[in-house]
Parts: sequence; C-alpha cells; structure tokens
Amino acid sequence: HCHPQTIGVLETRAQAVGIELVVDDEFNFDLTQKPFGLLLQYPGTHGAVADYTDLVAKAKDNGTVVTFATDLLALASLKSPGEMGADIAVGNSQRFGVPLGYGGPHAGFFATKDEFKRKIPGRIVGVTKDANGGKAYRLALQTREQHIRRDKATSNICTAQVLLAIMSSMYGVYHGEEGIKAISNRVNALASLFARGVKALGFDLLSQNFFDTVAVVMPEEKVEQVVKASLKEGFNLYQYNNTTVCVSFDEKTDLSELEKVLSFFGTPSKSLKDLAADGANQSIPDSLTRTSPFMTHEVFKRYHSETEMMRYIRKLEARDLSLTRSMIPLGSCTMKLNAAAELMPITWPEINGLHPFAPLDQAQGYQKMFNLLENWLCQATGFDAVSLQPNSGAQGEFAGLMVIDKYHRAQNQGHRKVCLIPSSAHGTNPASAVLAGMKVVVIKCDKEGNIDLGDLKGKAEKFKEDLSCLMITYPSTHGVFEEEIIQICDIIHENGGQVYMDGANLNAQIGLCQPGKFGPDVCHMNLHKTFCIPHGGGGPGVGPIGVRSHLADYMPNHPVIEMGGKDGVGPISAAPWGSPSILPISWMYIRMMGGEGLKSATQTAILNANYIAKKLENSFPVVYRGNKGLVAHECIIDLKEVKKTAGVTVDDIAKRLIDYGYHAPTVSWPVP
Repeated sequence: HCHPQTIGVLETRAQAVGIELVVDDEFNFDLTQKPFGLLLQYPGTHGAVADYTDLVAKAKDNGTVVTFATDLLALASLKSPGEMGADIAVGNSQRFGVPLGYGGPHAGFFATKDEFKRKIPGRIVGVTKDANGGKAYRLALQTREQHIRRDKATSNICTAQVLLAIMSSMYGVYHGEEGIKAISNRVNALASLFARGVKALGFDLLSQNFFDTVAVVMPEEKVEQVVKASLKEGFNLYQYNNTTVCVSFDEKTDLSELEKVLSFFGTPSKSLKDLAADGANQSIPDSLTRTSPFMTHEVFKRYHSETEMMRYIRKLEARDLSLTRSMIPLGSCTMKLNAAAELMPITWPEINGLHPFAPLDQAQGYQKMFNLLENWLCQATGFDAVSLQPNSGAQGEFAGLMVIDKYHRAQNQGHRKVCLIPSSAHGTNPASAVLAGMKVVVIKCDKEGNIDLGDLKGKAEKFKEDLSCLMITYPSTHGVFEEEIIQICDIIHENGGQVYMDGANLNAQIGLCQPGKFGPDVCHMNLHKTFCIPHGGGGPGVGPIGVRSHLADYMPNHPVIEMGGKDGVGPISAAPWGSPSILPISWMYIRMMGGEGLKSATQTAILNANYIAKKLENSFPVVYRGNKGLVAHECIIDLKEVKKTAGVTVDDIAKRLIDYGYHAPTVSWPVP
C-alpha cells in the first residue's frame, strides 16, 4: 500500500546495496523472520488509514525499525506515527504551501526518535553557552561533501531543498496549529461528503477509514465509464485497479468541483446539502483521531495577518547574508546571478500547477521544453542522450553509477564493482559509489594536482577483472584541467571499465570544449550551478546526466509514467522528471545567452580565477596549476608559509573577506 513510485525508488536503492525487499500487505508480514526495517504508508496509496499500533509493537518486539511514509496535512487530523510507536517518519512537505510543479521541487522531511538523532546526516542543532554564560544554539555540520570520510562514506545528501523548506515553514507560521487543523478538517469533510454521495448511489468503498482519498469499488465496465467521463470534463481520477477508482481532495477543492466529480458516478438522488445533513461520516475513527497538540511554539501563534507575516519574513531576511549586501551565500565557484525573466515562468500555473502523473497528452508543453533542454545539453557537452530525472548533483552521480552498473550487468559482467576515485575528486563521489554498491579504491595525485598516471594504470590493471568505473572531476577540485584526460579514459576502457565524469565544474568548459568527446561515458550536469537555478543556500538543484549512446537504454525510467531507457535502472527520484518546475530557469538562461553568451560566461569565470591567482601569487602561493602556470575556474592558496612569516591564518582571511561582503571560506566568482 506504498505509492508505486516509492516502491520503485526503494527497489533501485535496495538492489544497489544488496537489501532484499518484500512487498506485500503489511498485515501479512512474518515479523518473526526479524526484518531489519518495516515501511508503512500512512495514509496508504489507496487512501485508507489503519491503526498500526499493534503491528508496530509486534515489529519492535522482533527488533525491527519502523518507518512511516506520511502526509503532513493528514497528520493534523490523524494520530501521529510517534504515538503509534514508529521510529522514523518521512514524507514530502509539498502540501504545506508549495505548488505541485509537475513533481518538484519539494522539500522532503526526515524525523526520528531521540535515540537515532546522531545518525541523521546533515545539520544538527547543538546547545552551548555564550561568553556571558547564556544559552546559545549552534548548527553543527555532520556529514556532507568534503567532510565525508572517503573510505567509510555511507551518506550522500548534497542538495537539500532549502528554498522549498522555507516556503513550507512560512506556510506553517502563517496558519499556525489552528489554521492547519481547519484546512485539514475541511479537506477530510469534502472527502467524507463525497463518500456519502457515492454510497447513496449504491457503490461500496474499499475502506471506510480515510483522510482525503476515497476509493470507490465498482464493476470493470463502470470504472472505464467513470474515468472516461472525468477526463472529458478535465478531471484526472486515479484508477487503483480494475475495479477501484480513487478520488482525492485538497485545500483548493470547492463544492462545485465535488458535485461535478460525483456526477461522473451517476445522477445523485440527494443534493450536497441533504448529504451533509445526513449526519457526520466518521471517516477517521476515534482511535485514529489526533488529540495531541503540535506547532506549540510562540512563532506559530503570532504572525497571522499579511502585514505581520511580511514584517516577520523581512526581519529574518535582514539577519541573512544576501545578494542585497554581499555575494551569493554558499560561495559556489560556478554560480550565476538569476535574471527576473528566467524566474518568471515558475510562477505560471501552466508550469507549477500540473500533477506529476498527469497523462502525457496533458503535458505537451513540458515535453517540448524537456526535449529542447535535453538537446541543448547534448550539444553543449557532446553526449548522446540526457536524463533530467536526478534532482541534485549527488543524485546525478548515483544515477550515472547505476547506469554503468546496469550496463555491466547487461554484458553479463555484474561482478564489476570496483570504482577508482582520485584523491582530488569531489567529496560526494565516494559516497555515491558506496550507495551504488561499489568498492572504492583511491588513486593518488601528483604535486601539481593531476592524477598520478602510474598509480591509475597500476590499479586499473590490478582490478582489471572487477573494474566498474573511474569517477573523475574535470576540472578537478584542485582547480586544474587534467592534462592527460584522454589517456586517463583510454586506460579505464582498456581494462573493461567505464568513465564517470563529475560535472560539478562544467562551468569551466561550456563553449570551449565538449567533455563527451574526451572519452567519458557518463557525466552529470549541475543546472543549479552552470545553468543558473538559484542555489538558495543548498537547493533546489537539478543534476541531469548525459551518456554516450551505448548507455542510453539504461537511463532512469519510472513505474508510473513511461519514460527513460527501455531497460532502465528504475526511478532515481519519485517524480519522473525530478524537479520539472525549475527547469524553465535553465531553459530561459540558455535560450537568452545563446552559444556565444555561454562561451563568454565560461571565459569570464576562468579569467577571473587566473586574475586573482596572479595578483596573490607573490604573497599567497597558489598550490596547484596546469603546465602553463594557469588555473581553471578556481584556485587554492597555501597559507602555511604566510602563517609562519606574517602570522596570518585562514581564519584571519575568512573574517576579512566577510568584512568586505564576501562569503568565506570560498571566494566565489559569479558571472553577472
């Protein structure tokens, strides 16, 4: 009873790391077999809600960790997962004020019991004392990018949906507990009223207990008739199986729409007013009705008018480093400024109002945009096919590695699991490799920051029979173009492996070269860096992958919407095209810049990096350079000698940069 896309993503992930999935009715599981985990959808994909308290207790008795995949709006009316004994709750915050956007971006959430909080990847709030002895809270960064221990990487969380999380949090602040409850109760009341109407027409319900989705049981020929009638009038209903149609209600649904949908099932014998007067329909039983408070902090009680809300947001904004007073937070070396014209389309209902599983013939504009964007990315990079599904650079890495693994398995070479990664690689690379079920072997770099060809060749030959791939960042995180990139790719191919190129620094190549022509087989492209989507303190991001033609059949596909490779690896993201509603930003950027503009942006980034390297080199030695003494789009300076002779430390420089409005410790060069 999990959503099919949830099961699909789990299958992709589980297969990579050797986890066995058992998909069945949750009340049929043999928990005495002591599975390590149990996932329950609450409410289920068919809308039903059940009291899982006893099932959870039984699972816990057998040492099983229980996770609920749940819905925030439903939890305002339903007993919480924690009250049923669950260990973990996960879900999506889209229903808290974020448009559907054809599937994204939306902020996911992950909540857990106190005993597991130190295992959560990401930012943890710690309590300390300030200089005056007062209580102070600080954010501690646990596992991310360069902080990952390469040999023990287990997590890859690069790109959180920060902007979307802020939207949802402000939705919560504005409505508060009472407002959220009122919205939730109204949604449930609409669903209950509809249920009463279809029962009056003589139909049965799959479950009498539901929150917002009513599953109506009927003969097969009637299902076809109802779905056809609804489509004709512009409504998409969910055909759960041959004899069941599900109808879902949300905050935007009104009574006239409810009445219209009810008419597809037959001619109502009673008006909505009469149905409502028939008495309460107890679609949520007392045992599942929420009685515990939530959103109890003062902030959820104070800002319930537009004026108060705007002042509150403005106050928070004033505390942040922002474009109005500085450079872009996060200091990404490939970031661009975002023109209003690029951002405007994401406000259009045609872009942000579409359901992710709307029939393809209702999304022809999106399909055309996808095709154009994919073709432009192919032309820019020299690859043969592009998948837009991965919705972050890290997801792009994972997707690319899974495509390589599927290719090897298709050649009856599924034993190939060794992934070579240079010490200069982006820190997410080893984490992605571990998630893809691979064994990481680190390759040395020379004193100039290039891959040590001798070490690469020796290890490629040593692991020849089991070599899956090489992950290489180009230009590297040392800020140099690998001089021997073609030879590096040849060595891997000669030993039966594939080459994955990390495209985090693609901004130093667009218009000057096509990485697909150097020899790599797959590459991810950070649209949120090179192609302008706002970085927003960490997200939203989009990390499409480009592949050579021999890998195209293995690109991510989807269990609900037909797309991707015909022998694809399965879904990487729950939404077929990842985060579609922000793709117009990159589409507009590329369309307005054109080939010459993109090339000029790349040249400007490289010129700026070399200018700063040249100006600083006499006082602050630049650690890595190419054979002509030049850097790529960034440079790394060495402070060891400066600290000895002048007493200047990294902290001193970081603070000085902040004084001048730069984001430390990375100096960033956006292209206006």
